[in-house]
Amino acid sequence: MSNTCSGSRAPAPRTASEAPFAMISFFRRKKPDAAPPTDSTPLSPAPANPPEAAPLDPVIAVAADIPVQPTPEPPATIEPPVDPSAALPAAPGKPGWRERLRNSSFARAFGGLFSGNPRLDDDLLDEIETALLTADVGVTATTQLVESLRKRMKSREFADANALLAALRADLIAMLQPVAKPLVIADDKPFVILTVGVNGVGKTTTIGKLAHRFKAEGRSLMLAAGDTFRAAAVAQLQAWGERNGVAVVAQGQNADAASVAFDALQAAKARGTEVLIADTAGRLHTQQGLMAELGKIKRVLGKIDASAPQEVLMVIDGTTGQNALSQLRQFHAAAGVTGLVVTKLDGTAKGGVVFALAREFGIPIRFAGIGERQEDLRVFDAEAFVDALLPDALGTA
Repeated sequence: MSNTCSGSRAPAPRTASEAPFAMISFFRRKKPDAAPPTDSTPLSPAPANPPEAAPLDPVIAVAADIPVQPTPEPPATIEPPVDPSAALPAAPGKPGWRERLRNSSFARAFGGLFSGNPRLDDDLLDEIETALLTADVGVTATTQLVESLRKRMKSREFADANALLAALRADLIAMLQPVAKPLVIADDKPFVILTVGVNGVGKTTTIGKLAHRFKAEGRSLMLAAGDTFRAAAVAQLQAWGERNGVAVVAQGQNADAASVAFDALQAAKARGTEVLIADTAGRLHTQQGLMAELGKIKRVLGKIDASAPQEVLMVIDGTTGQNALSQLRQFHAAAGVTGLVVTKLDGTAKGGVVFALAREFGIPIRFAGIGERQEDLRVFDAEAFVDALLPDALGTA
């Protein structure tokens, strides 16, 4: 039986008699005369009576049609289940939100601004406006914040600059609170998470950290190596799978990403896996052909499960700045983004783009990447994020 999802027809769904799969982590060889799939390849329903598949090479057997001894997975250390709505605690002696974000341009700008005892006047508001714009909060969001503070200052609501700082904190939290919504894994089995984003934002690493998190929650999961374009991307995801004791479905470089996703969902359903995380190749939001491929992947997944993918998670680089708005706009139009992960917020990231994204789109921010360790992918917490960017009080950095 063929399970390649390319060409002019989608693969026929596997039957219950063909499951479970004997081997999940694999590479499929492409036939020398096979034409490579294209992004524009139209999809059509699978024929009622598909032609009988040629015998599988025993080296690359992927289904239970041929008895194969499964490759033993490395033992996984399962931590006690945790509340999925709560952020994983920092390891003992490791820095938290404030320590991770204190080097951002946002934190440094406001630390300097309130390091002394500034006068409560229009000059202070002008400096706050400059700091917000420099930190990539955006013109619209910055204007909204500053004009609100100006109006309240003129009505003598603030006794001093410390009261203004407290009001700014409350306004920033109020801007982020509506989008601080943790990812909730529904009862759908498998719950499919399709990860998307431009090149270099850290999608594959984010998937590895998500795998670590879900394993810590005691969930069964599987990964799909859908980034078939970038060299070594499949091997990178497989390394994350080995590290976390998670099966990886792969077909090798230049395979059809939709076919990988299709095979992975079939395998996950056969095994009763709770969560399937599918990687995709990084693509610029201006590359229309590659953007259309995301729609193809969604359609193929829908042939097996009409509700899949249950989450389209876009990974955004926190250092991107206002260009992140254009990226999200295009990816949302192509794939229907339902959640965000903002990475690389530690170090010198500006961080203010989070406020611009929240105000412009209102799409839930599921996680924030504030470090390189597996546990540094934290559930997004509006209060913790804002408190890490602002000084506690006047005279503190």
